[in-house]
Amino acid sequence: MFNTARLQVVLEIARHGTIVAAAEQLRLSPSAVSHQLATLEQEAGVALVDRGPRSLRLTVAGQRLADYAQQIADLMSAARDELSAHGEGRRGLLRIGFFATAGAELLPRALSRFTDDFPQVELALILGQPHELLPRLNQGELDLVVVFQHPLSPVPAPPFATVEPLMTDPQLVVLPADHPLGGRRRLRLADLANEPWITTLGVQGEVSVLELAARTEGFQPRIRCRSDHYEVVLGLVRAGVGVALVPSLGLRDPAGVDVRQLTHAKLHREIGVALRPGNPNPVVGSFVERLTDAAASLSQELAARWSPASRSTAAPQRRSSATAARSAPGAKAPITA
Repeated sequence: MFNTARLQVVLEIARHGTIVAAAEQLRLSPSAVSHQLATLEQEAGVALVDRGPRSLRLTVAGQRLADYAQQIADLMSAARDELSAHGEGRRGLLRIGFFATAGAELLPRALSRFTDDFPQVELALILGQPHELLPRLNQGELDLVVVFQHPLSPVPAPPFATVEPLMTDPQLVVLPADHPLGGRRRLRLADLANEPWITTLGVQGEVSVLELAARTEGFQPRIRCRSDHYEVVLGLVRAGVGVALVPSLGLRDPAGVDVRQLTHAKLHREIGVALRPGNPNPVVGSFVERLTDAAASLSQELAARWSPASRSTAAPQRRSSATAARSAPGAKAPITA
């Protein structure tokens, strides 16, 4: 294999035409350049220059080797630039694991700022539940995972990761638009003890957060159906099938339902980002900064969006329209929009 320093000698001779000029560019003595050139000819097994009494020209073989030397120099320069960009966090690959409702608002907000600031960083977004994604973080397949846990069903932090808190995501009760309790600003879970419920599949076997919370208020909820898809849950509530608990991040389209806050102190999700200590990826820290900022601003917006004052103005209008629709001649029971 040719020595790249000797290839540079041939390249400088091709550029400048003399050993003296090549030596000046390489900051070597003319004798050192002549020695490097002679060694390269021995390695190549062919004459690379035609030495005249007053001139020096590259042979055909020498010119071809100079062409290859230029390509190698270009590749090495590109490699240095790219590695420098990776080291400075301007380029690279960021692999993010996230759960579904984090991908609706939280993650897009963070990625919007991140991609503006780091347009050359590639992204791999992997959807799944935290318990599915955290082993992949441990194995080095992911750089970070957006996770959640319920205070009613706490999960110890994995020993291979640190979890930085991002935001609190309150659980809200969702009622059909004409529900008689929809006019109250806040509800206790026990106020809905006799209602049919739509709940999730559960965080501990078949025990959902709703069932865990109901136990603390002294009742067993009547479960009509279960689904982990909040769009399905909201559709069922609109249709009057039952009432439901939905985290605020899962309420993308609350049209046709009443959304009310609950007084239960532990009905919320704690959302954080799990990181693997020692991860050498230089772009992780930059993304976590933007994710933290996005979580802070989103928390404020969600608090305002679902405050009792903001919800109390819209609900009576929806209930009155639903009532009017049912009382109209020949009207069917509506799904309020």
